[in-house]
Amino acid sequence: MTKNSLEHQFSMLVREIRKEYVGNGPKEISTKFVGTWAISEMKGNLTNVEKFMLNTSNGKQMVHETRTKLVKQIYKKPEVLLKFEKLMGARVLRLFSDIDLDEDTAMTIFVFDQPIEGSTKG
Repeated sequence: MTKNSLEHQFSMLVREIRKEYVGNGPKEISTKFVGTWAISEMKGNLTNVEKFMLNTSNGKQMVHETRTKLVKQIYKKPEVLLKFEKLMGARVLRLFSDIDLDEDTAMTIFVFDQPIEGSTKG
């Protein structure tokens, strides 16, 4: 499998997981592999309710905390990890995630236990 094909499949899996657990997936997503890292950048993540909440007094803080905690909880689920590990042929060691609410852009970095197959190919 080429690097571009694997990156695309990884992005589609991230979108599928987000839709299943958050209720909507990002409008745009791209993934790049660097060594043991899979870096996914997602644009257009916020729901209409979250966008409305951003205009309330504590809304920004609430949405940020909820989004980052929720994403980390999703990726702790064994059935979710298994999907990524099966696709990549490597074990997920840790995950870093954050969202910029003003730009509606989120980044998630998956750290695997070995270099990503295809990360030096294609």
